[in-house]
Amino acid sequence: MRVGAIFPQTEIGVDPSQIRRYAQAVEDLGYDQILAYDHVLGANTASRPNWQGSYTQASQFHEPFVLFGYLAAVTQRLELVTGILILPQRQTALVAKQAAAVDVLSGGRMRLGIGVGWNPVEYQGLNENFHTRGARMDEQIAALRALWSDTAITFNGRWHTIEDAGINPLPVRRTIPIWMGGHSDAAIKRTARLGDGWLPQRRPDDESRAQVERLRAYTRAAGRPESAVAIEARLSLSLVPEDDWHTYVDAWQAIGATHLTVNTMGLRLPTVEAHIERLRQVKAVLDS
Repeated sequence: MRVGAIFPQTEIGVDPSQIRRYAQAVEDLGYDQILAYDHVLGANTASRPNWQGSYTQASQFHEPFVLFGYLAAVTQRLELVTGILILPQRQTALVAKQAAAVDVLSGGRMRLGIGVGWNPVEYQGLNENFHTRGARMDEQIAALRALWSDTAITFNGRWHTIEDAGINPLPVRRTIPIWMGGHSDAAIKRTARLGDGWLPQRRPDDESRAQVERLRAYTRAAGRPESAVAIEARLSLSLVPEDDWHTYVDAWQAIGATHLTVNTMGLRLPTVEAHIERLRQVKAVLDS
């Protein structure tokens, strides 16, 4: 199982030296990937007293592609993962260009995790339709893969028209792995048809096991081998006590997880060093 760390974007602050220190420590500790969330706009709850969203305008998010451009220069081997990028609120060709740039600058270390998101405020601010986001994402995936694979393409879809044009440079591998988040049946079916991996955010319980079984069945129904879709589980330390770490990870591995990311946010850790120390503790436990 490949084990990574979730970039503590809402807690790490804005000091570039501390961000560099964190990423290099993650790599030095032997983690395989670093995963970052994506939010462009946060809603001001002062004008929305009934706001139910997970984040607000007070929640800090570093822009993932810019962040990864920086991390590509200060790390050597860490895979750089978005988990997830809210793809339908972004321009597809621009995402293709940005992801390819990160892939080139990192020597082929980019993995694009995508999802439809939940925040209509962001969609409104970015001038995209919140209500068609699922269907548009299917087409976006096809456009991304076409743009990454050839120097010039012609693509005519419902929402995209590209006439004999392309991006330059192309990704190192002429493709970038596309993983998907989401727990709805529609999200699981989309992952089975189109994804290279799935990014669940649940405990390894009976419902997770059932979802993995549905993912495998949908993958077979799509004419793909089950192994075509990997699974990256999440260990949130604020929710799982240390005595249960091994059991939690073993349970996810038994269900079928191929990857794991460790989330240190939510513990009220006061410094970057404290986040690093918790990651050191987790690695020692999981390696024992």
